Amino acid sequence: MIAILTLAADLVGEVWRRATTPQPLPPTSVVLAAAGGALLCLAVPVLWHLSRHFLTLVHEAGHGLVAVLTGRRLAGIRLHSDTSGLTVSVGRPTGPGMVATAAAGYLGPAAAGLGAAWLLGAGYAVGLLWALFAAVLLMLLVIRNPYGLWVLLVTLGATLVVTWWAPVAWQVAIAYGVTWFLLLGAPRAVLEMQTLRRRDRRAGRRLTSDADALARLTPLPAPVWVGMFWLGCVGALLAGGAHILAAVSS
Repeated sequence: MIAILTLAADLVGEVWRRATTPQPLPPTSVVLAAAGGALLCLAVPVLWHLSRHFLTLVHEAGHGLVAVLTGRRLAGIRLHSDTSGLTVSVGRPTGPGMVATAAAGYLGPAAAGLGAAWLLGAGYAVGLLWALFAAVLLMLLVIRNPYGLWVLLVTLGATLVVTWWAPVAWQVAIAYGVTWFLLLGAPRAVLEMQTLRRRDRRAGRRLTSDADALARLTPLPAPVWVGMFWLGCVGALLAGGAHILAAVSS
């Protein structure tokens, strides 16, 4: 038992050392290549469908985190094969807490990307990957469907392989790619939501997007919420991108 505890302590210590050790900022060419890779994932339909699962994961995590922070009880999160997701929380069906929870989804990837850009600028690219690993590990506690569990396990496995075995240069490049994907993917997801809203309206289906849920909770119509999501995501992209580029070119 003592040997097992010692091994566990050594493992935690090694993870902490890796996560808190800053790395030199990469050349601008690496940063731009990472941005190009993220854009490729957004532009190629097959790649977008696959990588969209990660964006949905962060989207639903945003709902769940704000639900907990506003005093709601998080009942569970589901991720589906069509890249949609669902976060269920228990509490008052109206009020500021419910509004904040509903608004957090599309802004979640943008906020995560902005925070990631700050970590990269401080030289903690590997720390960012370990933070991602820890966040996904925590989501295992609230996932409620087999497909969602599969998405989390694949994400955990890929992150662990990169953070434990990949060369530091590759870890840094991948961390920049993840950050660019969050920053660029957030406004892309808002545009996708608006496209789906138009399609559902033409088909006479009930509108169920986050913007429509917020329209039912507040006096503001859904298009206003779509616009605010878009502005928030684009603002995060501009701020995060400028921070990254300024850091590596200084």
